[in-house]
Amino acid sequence: MSEAPVPEARPSEARPAPRPQGAYVTAVAEPLRAGDVLLTSAGMTPREDGRLVVTGLAGRDLDVAQARGAAALAARNAVAALTAGHAGRVRRWLRMTVYVACADGFTDLSAVADGASEVLDGLGLGRPARSAIGVRALPGGAPVEVELTAIAAPNVEDE
Repeated sequence: MSEAPVPEARPSEARPAPRPQGAYVTAVAEPLRAGDVLLTSAGMTPREDGRLVVTGLAGRDLDVAQARGAAALAARNAVAALTAGHAGRVRRWLRMTVYVACADGFTDLSAVADGASEVLDGLGLGRPARSAIGVRALPGGAPVEVELTAIAAPNVEDE
């Protein structure tokens, strides 16, 4: 299979931003204010009470809807991790990475990651920039892992 040549980009050319392929924005610009706190979660999997409740590969063991549900649960866990101690202070989601453990040839990564984006949409703090990345395996056989970065407002009590 031959690939089409990639057009050479010239610095003087203004190019429009590519359209998102799912429920996210292509870039986030957030002004930093004095005392802002950058919050970053570890990778979160679909766990309830510390127990992995969904396992398998998207496209083999799980269909898109099941993997999307797992991504939503993992995103809720990432939100919980970020808001612990910062509840009510998160003012903007910046970036989310959704890793999808998938079978060879599975390409519906954005559809799976949209399950995580929908969780953030429900919280009303804007959509983050997002990546959806297919991988061979995740810890414990999890089908998805979500990392989340946000900006929190300063805690008035800390000043």
